[in-house]
Amino acid sequence: MPALLLLAGQVLTAQTVANVLLVVNDASKLSRDIGQYYAGKRGVPPRNVCHIRTMETETIAREQYDREMAAPIAACLARNGLAEQILYIVTTGGIPLRIAATASSGPEMAADNAAVDSELALLYSDMKQGHSHALKGPVSNPFFGQRDAKFAHPQFPIYLVTRLAAYDLAGVRALIDRSLHAANQGKFVIDLKSADNQEGNSWLRQAANMLPKDRVILDASDNVLYDQTAVIAYAGWGSNDAHRHRRFLGFHWLPGAISTEFVSTNARTFQRPPDSWNISDWGKKELWFAGAPQTLTADYLLEGATAATGHVDEPYLAMTPHPEYLLPAYYSGRNLAESYYMSIRSLSWQNIVIGDPLCSLGPPGR
Repeated sequence: MPALLLLAGQVLTAQTVANVLLVVNDASKLSRDIGQYYAGKRGVPPRNVCHIRTMETETIAREQYDREMAAPIAACLARNGLAEQILYIVTTGGIPLRIAATASSGPEMAADNAAVDSELALLYSDMKQGHSHALKGPVSNPFFGQRDAKFAHPQFPIYLVTRLAAYDLAGVRALIDRSLHAANQGKFVIDLKSADNQEGNSWLRQAANMLPKDRVILDASDNVLYDQTAVIAYAGWGSNDAHRHRRFLGFHWLPGAISTEFVSTNARTFQRPPDSWNISDWGKKELWFAGAPQTLTADYLLEGATAATGHVDEPYLAMTPHPEYLLPAYYSGRNLAESYYMSIRSLSWQNIVIGDPLCSLGPPGR
């Protein structure tokens, strides 16, 4: 085993449900049902359940987010003396996905739109400082690339925010159930695309080199890796690989399996497309779903993955999850939340992580 993974294993600690804050939108039956199911399965203490009331739409205005989400969640943490103890915040389907840009925010990298979950990650530092972080553009994630560090406060002044969501309640329940049966077995499927983007392919190759060779399926050809069995992780280009023409990869996913891809808008919605819908390209607008032709994060969950990452809007390649951090961390026994956030460069940005933060494969050889 690479020495780096041995080092990472030495700093792992068994975080528990006591470190989780579960956020439920009382205005949403879906959110209430998900919260009840997760709390029952994980044994979440009642004081660790935060009830808010906000709109159920996928997009929320900045002022509504501040008033109906950030402020009441901060109040929950303060009222119950949990600000330091909580390391992970779990949002639920039925809570808005994204904060809309304000008219004066600026273009592209200067905009103040963001994923709700990525914004909530900075609630810890906002509470400590007594004021909000800068809203325009991404904010550096202090946990990015910290392979050997224990995630704890106050060294890392953020919360790791994941979301329990899928196309429907049955999908979320299945995701939660699979997370409870995760085991360190199966293949890490890593699919490069043609050499028109050496940077992303380099990260994928690094990830493969840091994992045991007998656990990796690496493909650098023009072919897309479909119909793989016993998959515990997938990293690739999704619909940004011009050779991919299938909406679903056709994988057999093991409990605990995770997915990540270099795709801009894969978490644009959790509304389910028609069964006949398929990925296409930007030149065929009539074939788009929810404003884009790209793969959808929720499709990986529908197919059987336990966790997946995505983007509610354009993140730019550098701010997508880096597989060279994500996959080795998850293999070494880090929980799902820490593995994903170690791989994400920026917060207050477009990233979301779907899954139970406590899900873990356990150490290799378990």
